[in-house]
Amino acid sequence: MNKPIRTLSLFCGLLFIVLLGNATYLQYFRADSLDNSSLNRRVIEASFARERGAILVDGEPVARSVKADDRYKWQRRYPGGALYAHETGWFSYFSQSGIEHSQNSVLSGDDSRLFLPRLADLIGSGQPKGGSVELTLNPAAQKAAYDGLQALGTGIQGSVVAIEPTTGRILAMVSLPSYDPNQLASHDLSKVAAADKRLEGDKAQPKLNRAIRTTLPPGSTFKLVTAAAAIENGLYDEDSQVPAGATYQLPQSTSVVHNSTGSACNPATITLKYALEWSCNTAFAKIANELGTAKMKKMAEAFGFNDTSLEDLSGQVASVYPGNLDAPQTGLSGFGQSDVRATPLQMAMVAAGIANRGVVMRPHLVDELRSPDFDSLETMKAKVYKRAISSAVARQLTDMMVGVVEEGTASTAAIPGIRVAGKTGTAQTGRSDISNYAWFTSFAPADDPQVAVAVMIQNSQRSNGEISGGGLAGPIAKAVMEAVINK
Repeated sequence: MNKPIRTLSLFCGLLFIVLLGNATYLQYFRADSLDNSSLNRRVIEASFARERGAILVDGEPVARSVKADDRYKWQRRYPGGALYAHETGWFSYFSQSGIEHSQNSVLSGDDSRLFLPRLADLIGSGQPKGGSVELTLNPAAQKAAYDGLQALGTGIQGSVVAIEPTTGRILAMVSLPSYDPNQLASHDLSKVAAADKRLEGDKAQPKLNRAIRTTLPPGSTFKLVTAAAAIENGLYDEDSQVPAGATYQLPQSTSVVHNSTGSACNPATITLKYALEWSCNTAFAKIANELGTAKMKKMAEAFGFNDTSLEDLSGQVASVYPGNLDAPQTGLSGFGQSDVRATPLQMAMVAAGIANRGVVMRPHLVDELRSPDFDSLETMKAKVYKRAISSAVARQLTDMMVGVVEEGTASTAAIPGIRVAGKTGTAQTGRSDISNYAWFTSFAPADDPQVAVAVMIQNSQRSNGEISGGGLAGPIAKAVMEAVINK
């Protein structure tokens, strides 16, 4: 064999080996990821040809499939519409999101636990069906949260999250503005593309789930973390005298911290309980500087900052407490400013951890997975995320938060006959073109907590003088707590 033929033979052999390797890689190693890819049209078209399982809230479908008179056979419908859009997501020819995406294997019927039902359908010539997913949401709490945000008027951007403290079950998760997932599930692909383009181009970002994807300065609601660190580290307790005053010049800086509650915080020293009740910025800035960045960061992370915890709904971003803050920034962090950022879910976890005697449970949205015949495939168990503080510290914080509602800045969240624990927050943006953020976090009943709530108002279409956590967010939290307690 001459040299050119030998070279050509070796080259062809090499090409054959590369081709064989690529085929093996695609068909074996990447088979699962390609099957589950949102870009795999063959798999998606096959999914449209079978009845997809329902997504349920309290036994009622908020997403289901109905027969269609077209090539796809089944049409996805969302009776819950905008109310549950950020949880259900959508299922379309182009893409999937929310629970439709994270629980796709069960809903489509491809989950390995549904092998026997699929086999029975095959033998009996029946049409294959998907399993159903029951969510943890409380419909009354979800509606109270949605209606509460809507009542603030047009152009509202905000979110509400409610958690069952002892289990981590998410009882409400609302983000406004919202959208109608039915528009993205149509079989008219040109209409779907137009609707998606319109939503993506909307500056208000209706597809954004602010509950888990938007981080903002949490303002004075973060004082709960600062107070927890002060008590846990033995620096103060709720009855200790702490330094306060009308102003506080941050160390190594010319910046001065002021209070926003009139003269209530003017005395040179006050109790820690009183400082929380009247949300004294000067006191918590000084406490944060006494503790230092390391201890503040450690406590924030004990509640869930700098981490993600929600496993059954994709897209959660981590709330942030930086580890490289200088002294002035550490002081500002004591009342939720500087570079501290939190999601509504995170601040609900802070309240829930205090309510649950210091133990933060891992939040979850999926309650149970079921077969097409409604046999249980899996019931989700409560999981401990972290112990943030001791039960003794949690009791002190609870007493302090009850004082905030009964004696301080959170009277708008008071429920007659029930002890409510709460904390207001108004985070300053420092910009004239962006309004301040209103926050509120709470739980009730304080003696036997059933629900912990966080409310965040990102854009209220109001002047800064009209924005406060107690005024805007407190009544919404109250309505959500009442919906759960009075169920």
